[in-house]
Amino acid sequence: MAHNWTDEINVGCTVIDTEGVIVYMNDKAAKIFAKDGGRALIGKNALDCHPEPARTKLAGMLKTPYTNAYTIEKNGVKKLIYQTPWHEGGQYKGIVELSLELPSEMPHHVRKPS
Repeated sequence: MAHNWTDEINVGCTVIDTEGVIVYMNDKAAKIFAKDGGRALIGKNALDCHPEPARTKLAGMLKTPYTNAYTIEKNGVKKLIYQTPWHEGGQYKGIVELSLELPSEMPHHVRKPS
């Protein structure tokens, strides 16, 4: 994938194809996965980067695409992980993972229809 606006946002963005091969990582994702190789992971299979049971879950998402969202905390940093299918011209192309750091305290607003 060519350079685009996602390269400079403060959200990790990793894109894999339908076989699990990493085809794109933005700057933030490369930093998040620096210990694992950063952008050198492009061309590698993301399934090989995941332990069980995450590996099986990702394999299932690749076979039958769906959105998976959850929060984690690692080294005192809370994150929202959002994995969702991506399409091009209406054709399923793989999974995009967004990794967003969350503040320790965060307001929650319930919007009521007007």
